[in-house]
Amino acid sequence: MNTLATDIPRGNWIDRWTPSAARPYLRLMRLDRPIGTWLLLLPCWWSAALAAEGWPDLRLLLLFGAGALIMRGAGCTFNDFVDREFDSQVARTADRPIASGVVSPFRALLFLGFQLLLGLAILLQFNWYAVIVGTASLALVFTYPFMKRITYWPQAFLGLTFNWGALMGWAAVTGDLAPAALVLYAAGFFWTLGYDTIYAHQDKADDLIVGVKSTALRLGDATRPWLVGFYVVTVVLIAGAGYLVQMGWPFWTALALGALHLAWQARDVDINDPTDCLRKFKSNRDFGLVLFVGIVAGKLIG
Repeated sequence: MNTLATDIPRGNWIDRWTPSAARPYLRLMRLDRPIGTWLLLLPCWWSAALAAEGWPDLRLLLLFGAGALIMRGAGCTFNDFVDREFDSQVARTADRPIASGVVSPFRALLFLGFQLLLGLAILLQFNWYAVIVGTASLALVFTYPFMKRITYWPQAFLGLTFNWGALMGWAAVTGDLAPAALVLYAAGFFWTLGYDTIYAHQDKADDLIVGVKSTALRLGDATRPWLVGFYVVTVVLIAGAGYLVQMGWPFWTALALGALHLAWQARDVDINDPTDCLRKFKSNRDFGLVLFVGIVAGKLIG
C-alpha cells in the first residue's frame, strides 16, 4: 500500500458541527472540499451572465449554486462507488467512506438516489428547454468514472461533463442555445484539460499502482507545453464567446488578467510536487471568479 497520507481532512467543520452518523455521507459528497463545486458551478454562472441583458438573474445563480453542490456530491458518490476496490488499495484513498466500509455500497446507492432526487427538484425549477439540456448531462455523469480504465484522456471526458453548465446557463436564461454558449462550452473543455491534468499529477504514483490512466501519465515530463496549449485555446475561445455577444471593455480586462493567471499556472507548476499541484489546481476558482465578474461588468458597462 502506498504511504501517502489520507485525503480525508480531519478536525474541520464536519467533525465539529455535524452528527457522527451524517459525517461519512457529507465526506462522500466532498462537502469539506468545495473546489469541485466551484469548478462545476462557474461555467453555469459564466453562461448565465453572458446570456443576460444586464445583471444576471440572482434566482438562477442561486439555483445553479444549489444544483452544483448536489450534483457534484452525486458524482463523487457514484465515482467512489465505482472505484471502491481501487481506493481500498491506496493509503491516500483507503479512508474514503465506501472503501473503508463505513458506508456500504448499498447505502451509497440509496444516498446517490436521494441526491439525484434533490437534483431533479432543482432542475425542474428551470424552463423545459433547460430541463432537457440538464437531463442529457446524466449520460456523461455516469460514464466519466469508467474512462480512467480505458483511456489516458479521462480528463477530456471530465471536461465534457464539468462544463455542461455553459450550455445550461444559456438555456436557463434564453430557452435556447446560441453559438456563444457552444464556444464557451468548448473553452471550458480545454480549461478542464489544463487544470485536471495538473490535479492528476498528484495521483500519478497511485494511478500506476492501481492500474488506471490519466493525462498526467500520458504526457509525463512533456506536460508543461501541453498546459500552455490547453490554456491558450481556452483564452481564445472565451474571447470568441465574448466577441459573439459584443462584450464591453471590463470583460476584456478580466480575460487578460485571467490569461496571466493561467500562464502563471502553466509556467510555475511543479508537476512532481503534489502540494504545489493541488495549490495550482485550486487557484482555478480565482480564475473563474475573475472571469465571472468581468462578464457581469462587461454587460453593465460595455
